[in-house]
Amino acid sequence: MTQPPAPLTSLVRPRITELRLSAFAGHRRAALPLGPLTLLAGPSGCGKSSALRAYEALARLGGGAALGEAFPDPVACVPERARPDAQRRRGFRIGCTADGPAGPVRLDVAVQAEPCLRVVGERLTAGGLVLLETALRDPGKRAVQAAWHTAGPAPVPHGPLPDDRLGTALLPLRVAGRTPGQRRVLAAAEQMVVALRSVFACDPDPGRMRGPVPAGSGRLLGGCGNLADVLWRTRAECARRHAQFVAAVRAGCAGPVADVPAEPSADGTVRAALDRGDGIRTELGRLGDGELRYVALALVLLTGPGVLEVDPAGEVPAALQTLTVLADGLDRGLDPGQRVELLRLAARMCERGHIRLVGAVSDASWAAGTDGVTVVHLEP
Repeated sequence: MTQPPAPLTSLVRPRITELRLSAFAGHRRAALPLGPLTLLAGPSGCGKSSALRAYEALARLGGGAALGEAFPDPVACVPERARPDAQRRRGFRIGCTADGPAGPVRLDVAVQAEPCLRVVGERLTAGGLVLLETALRDPGKRAVQAAWHTAGPAPVPHGPLPDDRLGTALLPLRVAGRTPGQRRVLAAAEQMVVALRSVFACDPDPGRMRGPVPAGSGRLLGGCGNLADVLWRTRAECARRHAQFVAAVRAGCAGPVADVPAEPSADGTVRAALDRGDGIRTELGRLGDGELRYVALALVLLTGPGVLEVDPAGEVPAALQTLTVLADGLDRGLDPGQRVELLRLAARMCERGHIRLVGAVSDASWAAGTDGVTVVHLEP
């Protein structure tokens, strides 16, 4: 007798272990393995940034976003040499695998980009069994026909789903969960959605980090322009975490660093600086681009969903969630020492299981020999 899948209360956290770009931008039949700390390496034009965009888009869809939000420029996602069919339709295909208590679960999505944006096919599978399958049966209707597993070997038709949303994310609203087959569908869908959620796409912009910033919510944005505001918050909230951050800054910035304070001004803005320990403070505006990117990335790795601008799965306990950081140009502007220090910090944080990192780098030779690092080489 087949045992039902383990619930998500298991200690195994759902996580994405493979990104598939079957036909997406410059990628064809690409399967990228993802570990706790993954570096996508290759020259300019090899598709590192587009791979990160595909991951972020899947995360948005997993959180319930519409296709237009996940793919603001869908035509750019269509393979360049893809030719339209007789109805002038072109599109792209992406997918991923999520490991967790329900075992490996695969999600594959086909998206039509032209003449209108819509999901034209979706498949959720586990253990060789198709748990959800959707297909566009009537192009004149803004819906796909959905079928999901109940008890037999094949999915059973159950009705339409909207063609601008990920069906997997909608299953908890459609499947009752009364039978073992239905519960298996729900467990797989929940594992995929939880694994995809809580993604923080990060590419620090030094030009926006140099001056004072308005005091706000204290949640770090993807470009890290509000770094000073976030430092003001995190320094007061957790002395232990702030001490770890100061130690990381000390290891990667020139000169002595005793503290990294942030203080509000009378005009409602916040300024941050490096305290040199001898009465001298160096404003962030005086730091080089590499130092500012290093400081921002170190802060990202040492914080969490409560500090970063992410969409956590609020219905799942924080202990069972994993934050995934997508860092485009991870090594951009960093000197050799900063790269090594940042990689050590990332490896240490990813080993704990609460955070995963997928970073794009031009060359990963400097990461050779570092335990826990998965390097995926991409070719133009």
